[in-house]
Amino acid sequence: MNNSNQTKTQITTSFSAVASLLFGAACWGIIWFPYRILAEAGFSAIVSSFYTYSLVVILAGIYFAKYWRGLFTKPLSIVWLALVAGWTNLAYVLAVIDGEVMRVMLLFYLSPLWTLILAHFWLKERTNFRGIMIISLSLLGAFIMLYDFSGVTASLPLPRNTAEWIALSSGMGFSLTNVITRKSSHLSVRSKSFAVWLGVLVMAALFMPFIKQDIPLPNTISVNNWLLMLLIAALVIAATLLVQYGVTLITATRASVLFLFELVVAAVASYYLAHEMMVWNEWLGGALIVVAAIFSATNKDE
Repeated sequence: MNNSNQTKTQITTSFSAVASLLFGAACWGIIWFPYRILAEAGFSAIVSSFYTYSLVVILAGIYFAKYWRGLFTKPLSIVWLALVAGWTNLAYVLAVIDGEVMRVMLLFYLSPLWTLILAHFWLKERTNFRGIMIISLSLLGAFIMLYDFSGVTASLPLPRNTAEWIALSSGMGFSLTNVITRKSSHLSVRSKSFAVWLGVLVMAALFMPFIKQDIPLPNTISVNNWLLMLLIAALVIAATLLVQYGVTLITATRASVLFLFELVVAAVASYYLAHEMMVWNEWLGGALIVVAAIFSATNKDE
């Protein structure tokens, strides 16, 4: 009887972990849409990020109020984590507002390639055969996705606009964030999460003076736009906390593969909400990038 109850508990725990990860992935797969609505209302990516992450930091600060005492006892590594992760998240918003959602997502998902390279040269981790396969598949996928097979342009297979270059930098930033996180195992998950949120806010604030358009003051923002920003803040917090909950209950390998659900949500949402369609080479190149990500997730030697 005890074994039966234990089995039921394990099944329930596994289900809740999977559900949490899928919901977190879905949040990241759809979060671009309210940002685009804000952009149509006249909010630049920098401004909307500043206000939404201000709400995130305020709400998270209230939720984690009892941990504020130890905030300033953290080592310097948390500052680097905040800045790098801050750019990663800010760049993601910049890219999805102006670029095609799926191309931006797939360029971001080249991150396993950069993680392997950084881990090899910075962490001195040996790149095995599987790692070489991941690098090869990622590069081949990127080449096929970015190359113009129509022959209209004779350019190299590179990102075709600013949004895609920013998306590529976001993926690189995500890889660097992962490497810093590995080297900062002494930091708690709570500290890392708050550092990321605060980092986005700081990075947005640093870029605010360079915005050419007028910056709307809080008292000039409509109630509807505040509610939209509050929705984004809630999605960010929920996605972060649910993903953390999920990865503590199931293996990192399974969690990484489940998180690819973000691409499925983004593909469906971009088709129905933004009427964006991918051509054959983008599907093929994207599939190779996803396969490389799965290979990376199942790399037991990492």
